[in-house]
Amino acid sequence: MPASDETPPRVRAVPGEDTFNLDAPPVTPRVAAGVILVRGGEATLELLMVRRTPEARFMGGVWVFPGGALDAADGDGDVGLRAAATRELIEETTVALPQDAELVAFSRWITPEPLPIRFDTVFFVAHAPDDAAPEVDGNEMVDWRWIAPADVLAAAKAEEMEVAFPTLHDLKDLAAHPTAAALIAQSRDRPVFPTQPVVVMQDDGTPTVIIPPRPDAGDSGA
Repeated sequence: MPASDETPPRVRAVPGEDTFNLDAPPVTPRVAAGVILVRGGEATLELLMVRRTPEARFMGGVWVFPGGALDAADGDGDVGLRAAATRELIEETTVALPQDAELVAFSRWITPEPLPIRFDTVFFVAHAPDDAAPEVDGNEMVDWRWIAPADVLAAAKAEEMEVAFPTLHDLKDLAAHPTAAALIAQSRDRPVFPTQPVVVMQDDGTPTVIIPPRPDAGDSGA
């Protein structure tokens, strides 16, 4: 499925793209949260990415930031989002953040309406604990790695890693920061607006993803 930007071959524009229906009533997205876990301090920037099992119904085989839908026990609002983000990080990577860890909102993505599985996800940036030793269960998540944002973009272009279209956009923004410390500091003042890609059909019947303009991007789009 093409996208409005130059999308590398291994970037999945819309997960589940073979099952969407432009004429179906939109599914209400589930509220979700994720963590862009970073390390490198004042020297470098690396982030933790995990690979979903290829058997997964949603985004199978794709490299993602740890995260998932809110549970009732997480609570509501911003408190619930932060609780879900830290819980999912533990469940998917075994990495536990300290109670006083700073989670800085970085982005918010809403799955396009034609998809049968939809999420409204806020991603937070957080420093990794010094003793972080990620592990995956081999079932839901099958691989993990610390990697620089620019290296993920290069791997996607070389068809070595598959990432989703929203992740591609976040990675481009993340790659603009030279260090983990700079990313955290600058993200504190970063406005976070909901971004919901739109799926449109070309004259030849090919679906295309468009990112609508965001308030912080003027008229140029995301």
